[in-house]
This record gives sequence, C-alpha cells and structure tokens, in this order.
Amino acid sequence: MTTGTSDQLGVPLRERLRAALKPAMKARDRSAVSALRSALSAIDNAEAIDAGDVKAGALENSALGLGAAESPRRDLSETEIVQIVRREIDERRTAAAEYDRLGAAERRDQLTSEADVLTALL
Repeated sequence: MTTGTSDQLGVPLRERLRAALKPAMKARDRSAVSALRSALSAIDNAEAIDAGDVKAGALENSALGLGAAESPRRDLSETEIVQIVRREIDERRTAAAEYDRLGAAERRDQLTSEADVLTALL
C-alpha cells in the first residue's frame, strides 16, 4: 500500500487516492479498497451540483444536442478535498469507538484500518 511519502509532495490528494487504489485492489486489501473508494465517492458527490439549481422551462426554450442540458460539476479546491477525506477518517474513528464500546472488535478493527489507510495518504 502506497503511503504519503516525500515523492508524492505536490501531488493532489485525489490523485494519491486513485494511485493507491490499484495496488490495494491487486493486493486484495479489502479495507484499503473500501476506504479509498468511499473517499473518492465522497469527493465526487461533493462536486455534484445542487438539483435545486437546475431550472426547467418551456420545451421551445430547451437546449438541443448531445450534452446540451448538462451542467458543469463544481470544482473543489485541494483544501476542500482534504476536509472531505478528514471527515471520512473522523466518521470511521467515531464508528470504530462505538463498535469497541459494543464489543464488536472485528468491525472496529476494519474501520480503524480504513481510517489508517486514508490518514497515510494525507
């Protein structure tokens, strides 16, 4: 599993997450794959535009052609992406603490491992 090393300084976090996914899949590291896919999905979801921003109008005023009615996604800054990944880490650590309290050590260990994978890439 690739970690956040000095050779990755300056590489955007999203790219580090994507780069770490392939080796994790090859290694069949379920915790890493789950954490990386979840973080990438959270970033993608944050880029989606609010459905309330889309306005419908009369048919004769509709856009024509392939993709003409699509709206561009939001562009997230690196700081926003880091905040999303930190939130993913915090959610896993909070849930792991709850599972620990309930005595579910296996699930706690899985969530802790996922949080560690994401932390290593920050």
